[in-house]
Amino acid sequence: MTLLLARRMLGLAVTLAAASVIVFIVMEVLPGDPAVVILGVGAEPESLAALRGELGLDRPPVERYLAWIAGLARGDFGHSHTYAVPVLELISERMAVTFPLALIAMALTAAIAIPMGVLAARLRGGAGDVAISLIAQLGVAVPNFWFAMLLVIVFAVSLGWLPAGGFPGWDAGIGPALGAFVLPALALALPQAAILTRVTRSSMLDTVAEDYVRTARAKGLTRNAALWRHALENALIPVVTIMGLQFSFLISGTIVIENVFHLPGLGRLLFQAIAQRDLIVVKELVLLLAISVVVVNFLVDLAYLALDPRLRRGHHVMA
Repeated sequence: MTLLLARRMLGLAVTLAAASVIVFIVMEVLPGDPAVVILGVGAEPESLAALRGELGLDRPPVERYLAWIAGLARGDFGHSHTYAVPVLELISERMAVTFPLALIAMALTAAIAIPMGVLAARLRGGAGDVAISLIAQLGVAVPNFWFAMLLVIVFAVSLGWLPAGGFPGWDAGIGPALGAFVLPALALALPQAAILTRVTRSSMLDTVAEDYVRTARAKGLTRNAALWRHALENALIPVVTIMGLQFSFLISGTIVIENVFHLPGLGRLLFQAIAQRDLIVVKELVLLLAISVVVVNFLVDLAYLALDPRLRRGHHVMA
């Protein structure tokens, strides 16, 4: 197990390094002069030269990359020319919105999908299974921004139960802050829950056909007890894989949802930074999102260790 963890940690470090290189190269090959993009085509040559020096554009690419990584290691994310504040300050403020939203959406996804998937497997071939499958198919087909608009019309405009948008801030209290997350989290969660429901159902059907489940039934366990006590734990292994990937989709999905609900999160900041050509903010945000994906996948690997005893005993090593 120690060797497996060491390999995963090494893989995490290599992947993060590769992600930083890719982000840097992509930002480098973008057409146009970043200084002209920031200051405009009518800027004075002296101003452009000063900004190029400030951004390090007068240095070789390798030197700029190493200086960028060294700055990140020191916590220096650069300075936003649009907002006139350090980028780290911007990201810290917006992260307090995006990551709680993504976590709530992920919790809702699991809370909806896993019981529905198990129920569909339990009712295989029946009316309940067909109904759940049709609802899941509809959820897969409908984009999350459509769910967002529908939720606003029903629960905010017609019923007036929840706010239609905006974020009061955590200083306003946990209740108002979480209330502002309910509709955005649902809009993010419902399409992902539809996908996860189908994965859970398929995984459960494969697991219940195993010998140990039939043995448990032969020893007198009820069908429901065999499903929940024996089949579900092993069926969760592919489900956890999909959940790790879905968290990445939830983070990227906030770019649309935060704009629909006017939430001051990372997604809205990235949208605004792209619109305002604030390339420093864009580069740091893209790297942060890439790091989030890599770290989540690493946590999924750790979850495998908890779910699969063969990995803990070293009898099987994942590729």
